[in-house]
Amino acid sequence: MAGLPATCDVVVVGAGLAGLAATRRLQAAGLDVLLLEAGDAIGGRVRTDLVDGWRLDRGFQVLNTAYPEVRRTVDLAALELRELTRGALLHLDGVRHRIADPRRDLRGARSTLTGPVGGLGDKVRLAALAARVSAGRGRRLVRAADEPTLEGLRRRHFSDRAIDVFFRPFFAGVFLEDDLSTSRRFHDVMLRMFVRGRSTVPAAGMAALPQQLADRLAPGTVRLATPARSLAPRSVRTADATVAARAVVCATDAAAARNFVPSLSPVDWHAVTTVYHAAPHDPLGEPTLLLDADRSSPVVNTVVMTAAAPSYGPGDGRALVATSVLGSTLDETAVRRRLATLYGTATTAWQHLATYPVAHALPAMPAPHDARRPVRMDGLYVCGDHRDTSSIQGALVSGRRAAEAVLADLAGHA
Repeated sequence: MAGLPATCDVVVVGAGLAGLAATRRLQAAGLDVLLLEAGDAIGGRVRTDLVDGWRLDRGFQVLNTAYPEVRRTVDLAALELRELTRGALLHLDGVRHRIADPRRDLRGARSTLTGPVGGLGDKVRLAALAARVSAGRGRRLVRAADEPTLEGLRRRHFSDRAIDVFFRPFFAGVFLEDDLSTSRRFHDVMLRMFVRGRSTVPAAGMAALPQQLADRLAPGTVRLATPARSLAPRSVRTADATVAARAVVCATDAAAARNFVPSLSPVDWHAVTTVYHAAPHDPLGEPTLLLDADRSSPVVNTVVMTAAAPSYGPGDGRALVATSVLGSTLDETAVRRRLATLYGTATTAWQHLATYPVAHALPAMPAPHDARRPVRMDGLYVCGDHRDTSSIQGALVSGRRAAEAVLADLAGHA
C-alpha cells in the first residue's frame, strides 16, 4: 500500500461505525478524506470471525431494522437479513413462558396474557407504554425528563414482580447491567425500536454492516494497522508520517478518545462475555431469545443463531448457540450446566467454540443521559456511541453529526 499522503481535507481516526459514517458523509460532500485504523480490520466492536465454518460475532449483537439512521444509511436488503422471533422466551421457575406482542404474534398472545409476568394491570400498563413510545416522533423520547429506568418503571406503577421477571432479564441484555440504572430515555427509545422494528443479523455476520459502509468509500481511503500517535486540530501524527488536514475527527471508542482529547469526561463501561457452543442439533427449534429470570444464574440470555441464520454454521446439521454473561469473565462449565436447564437437554456433548470477553462493550448511560453530547472538542471533532447512545444507531448518528459539524465549519472558513 502507498504511504500516507502529506495533506488531505480531513483525517478520521478510527474505522468503527462512527468513523465509517463520518467518512462516508464527508466524501459524499466532495472532500478528500483519509481514514486511519489502528487494528487489522474495520468495524471496531462490530466484528465477525470465521472459525471452522462457524460465523462468530465478537459479542452477541443484533441489527434492529427500526433504527432511523440505519434505515437512512444502510442498504438493508443487501445485507440479506435473517430475523429472530419477535418477543422472547422467559425461563422462570423451571418453565419457559412466551412473551410476545399480541398484535403481531397470535401464537404468543395467550401465553403473554396469562403468563406469570406480573398481574393484569402490569400487562395493560406494558401495552399502553409500548403504544405510547412507538407513536409519534422519536425525538421527544430523548428530550423527556430523565431518571433511572428502575425509578421510571416504579413511577409508572409496574409491580416489583413485573420488573424482576420481565424488565430485568430482558433489558439486562440490552443495557448490559441488571440494576436498571440506565437512563429511562434510552429504555423508552429501545422499547420503541423493539415494537416498531425487527431484530436481525446479516447472513454473513454482523461484520457485513461496517463492510457495506466501507465498500462505499473511495479506493485507498482506509488505512489499516496505522495507529495515530497524536491528534491536533490540523494534523495527525503516526509512527511514519504526519498528515496535515483542514480538520481532524476522532472516531475511536471512549477510552482511546481520552488519550487524544483529554478534556473528554471519563466514561464507565459495561462488560459482557459471549460464549459460543456447537450443539449436535437445534435444542430449541426456533430463532427466539431465551431469557433467564434467575438473577443467581450466570446466564443473561441465549439464542440458537443458526435457527435464524443457517449461514452462521458449517451446514452439517449442528447448531450454533450464543450465550451472554454480564461481566468480562465466566465459568464455562457453570454456563454449560445452566444451558442444560434452560434448553432442557444434556449439554455435555456440546463443543465449546469460543469465548469473547468484551470489557468495553457499552459506555454506561446513567440518568440523566445526554444523547447529543458536543462533537466539537479542543479544536477536534469527536464521534462515537459515547457522544450519543450506546447503540448502532448512536454510533452512526454521532458520525453524521461530526461530519456535518466539519462541513459547516469548513464552509464558514472557505
